[in-house]
Amino acid sequence: MTNNTLSNVTGSGVYTILGAGGSIARELTSVLLEEGKQVRLVSRQAKPVNGVSDIMAADITDPLQTRRAVSGSSVVFLCVGLVYDHKVWQDKWPKIIQNVIEACSEAGIPFIFFDNVYMYGLVNGAMTEDTPYNPRSKKGEIRAMIADKITQNVKRGNLTATIARSADFYGPAADSTSVLNIMVINKLAQGQAANWMGNDQVTHSYTFIPDAGKALYLLAADPSSFNQVWHLPTTNPAPNGKEYVDMVAAALNVKPRYSKLNGFMIRLAGLFNKTIGELHEMMYQTTHPYIFDSSKFEKHFNFKPTSYEDGIALTVKSIADSKK
Repeated sequence: MTNNTLSNVTGSGVYTILGAGGSIARELTSVLLEEGKQVRLVSRQAKPVNGVSDIMAADITDPLQTRRAVSGSSVVFLCVGLVYDHKVWQDKWPKIIQNVIEACSEAGIPFIFFDNVYMYGLVNGAMTEDTPYNPRSKKGEIRAMIADKITQNVKRGNLTATIARSADFYGPAADSTSVLNIMVINKLAQGQAANWMGNDQVTHSYTFIPDAGKALYLLAADPSSFNQVWHLPTTNPAPNGKEYVDMVAAALNVKPRYSKLNGFMIRLAGLFNKTIGELHEMMYQTTHPYIFDSSKFEKHFNFKPTSYEDGIALTVKSIADSKK
């Protein structure tokens, strides 16, 4: 890709989001619209979104539909969230990443992959952009494969791409995708006892969704940020499980009631709920410190992540506003 093409990212053009239905994609859409950008939203089932006229239905496991979806884009964001099932991931992710890489390479379009930290496995200390891949789950192996494929194509000069990693995330409108929302914030808001998976005495980083949306836009708008791995802005140090529950309860003005779920309970519940069962192989993330370091991004963009107190207050406020 030429420098001229990359510089066009900061100008006019179409900002395409593949996987437009998720929490991160919705937040990114809002940021792009606020910045006056032309947005194309691509998902399997196209749904109208206020302020967006370019909405496309496409199955990006199909090469031709993927090419059509990215055609004419200035930059492509890959924010697909598949069903939380390692068998689905093993089937669909290799096709998706191959199709997006080929389509963007052929058309000279830079793309940003919204990623998680599964490929790192269990890390002793903080996770940084230089942490080696050591997956200890089937889903982690798939994520490592995706990252390696992107990196190899960048090194060969075939592709301009950025890997943008988030910790587990939380925030307004993440009621179906965030463990912190589902198991702590929503339960306490509904007058129920919260649940905490694993050890409630170890720190666990969470990325605030509005911060992630802003950060993805900043990466797209800065040509110097491409062909690198970035950790999206996340406050560090993070609270532990008990501290999260206390913080949420205080914001809701309720008692901090909660129960702890261990690996056996998750495995048992998984007999009745496949999604919960898929969490079992990720339990190492909740029994050991989960420390996500985003200092590289914070320094480069002079970005201060939202504090956990403020992020939880805004999330609680969104719940109250939705009931009005």
